[in-house]
Amino acid sequence: MTYSATLPDTLDLAAIRARHTLLLLARLWQGNRARVDLARELGLSRSAISSIVTELMDARLVQEVGQRGGGQVGRRATLLALNGRAVYLLAVDLGASHMRVDLLDLHCTTIASRTTPHDILCGPAITYARLTGLAQEVLAEAGVPREQVAGVGAGVPGPVDYATGLVVQPPNMPGWDGENVMAGLEAALGLPTRVDNDANLGALAEARFGAHRGVPDLIYVKAAHGIGAGVLLGGRLHRGVRGGAGEIGHISINESGPVGRSGNPGSLESYAAAQVLLDSAEARRAAGAPTRLPQPLTLADLIAAAGTDPLARTLWAEAGHHVGVAISTALNLFNPSAVIIGGRLSQAGEVFLQAIRDTALSRTMRINADRARIDLSTLGADASVLGAGAMLLDHLFTPAGLRHLYRVAASVRAPPPTPPAAGPSESAPHLPFSFGGMS
Repeated sequence: MTYSATLPDTLDLAAIRARHTLLLLARLWQGNRARVDLARELGLSRSAISSIVTELMDARLVQEVGQRGGGQVGRRATLLALNGRAVYLLAVDLGASHMRVDLLDLHCTTIASRTTPHDILCGPAITYARLTGLAQEVLAEAGVPREQVAGVGAGVPGPVDYATGLVVQPPNMPGWDGENVMAGLEAALGLPTRVDNDANLGALAEARFGAHRGVPDLIYVKAAHGIGAGVLLGGRLHRGVRGGAGEIGHISINESGPVGRSGNPGSLESYAAAQVLLDSAEARRAAGAPTRLPQPLTLADLIAAAGTDPLARTLWAEAGHHVGVAISTALNLFNPSAVIIGGRLSQAGEVFLQAIRDTALSRTMRINADRARIDLSTLGADASVLGAGAMLLDHLFTPAGLRHLYRVAASVRAPPPTPPAAGPSESAPHLPFSFGGMS
């Protein structure tokens, strides 16, 4: 086949326009700009930019927000902004012992939030019912109708088949194996839903909102009741063939060590997961180790005493060492520029972090260690909901997602705008809009 034979006969002008519209929205998501700025940055004519902007303003997705200040000579340019309140997102953070639902705008700013203790062992049915209640509460507080929500993003503390939403043999979620969380939440909430592992969402959040935002190669380690990692390579989340990449907690750091929840001997979770630390603290106290830790001991107690109690300090230093061993493997495999430690265990602070750094960097090849930063997350408990928002934006800022954004934004007024047409290679999905199977 000759090269010319592979070229289409005509240019798909509708698809090109949709791509330009998405590029423009992405620029406005980053910050306010004038039409002249957008024309220069995107390499388009002023008339092309004006046409796209008019369409987006008709759809309520873009609005004018005044004129640019400063020492501009002549007529000052009118600034444009993404209308973050045209469409909303629901972010779900499902943990081993809590659940949280946030209503976000298109900038991923929280408008309303609800968090409640929840045992994941209650199972899917009870979990969906409680999440539905929290979702109704945040929508009512914000005065936002469900029709103005573009979708739901959810993080779960276990392995998820990203394409289907199926949970696959989760070590810390008995009773959930084979559960289709994506379908379950869509049925419960009546909204298109996307589901991923919570550590993957943490990586997305760090890349877009964290102290290392914009870094194309980073690893986010969520250390809590379980330990997982989200791996960002070349600016894209590396999920693997099915979505199971990043299960750092099940790496064997001692092939002769104790058997962890996954059944593998000497896994990282066998040494450094939350319950292991609590059990170890009680065992060492019983053996006579000096400590002022209270009884009964909670994880919050252990975290609060990390820098003051001798037993707590020892336990956190040992846990950091074990995490550092696993991170050295990740550094040598992927050569990221940053490793960010998040999750509940990261609240132990400097004692935990310094042990991770010392061990990881001393065990890593110099070419992989020299430019690697290992830091605590600055996002705290917001990482999962911000990551859920980022995941939804990655789907909505696509040609199919753009059409969905137009429809949702139009739900609060009539008549609806005409969305950009799809090209032959990007045909519109059947309604309602579905995130299923998109990458």
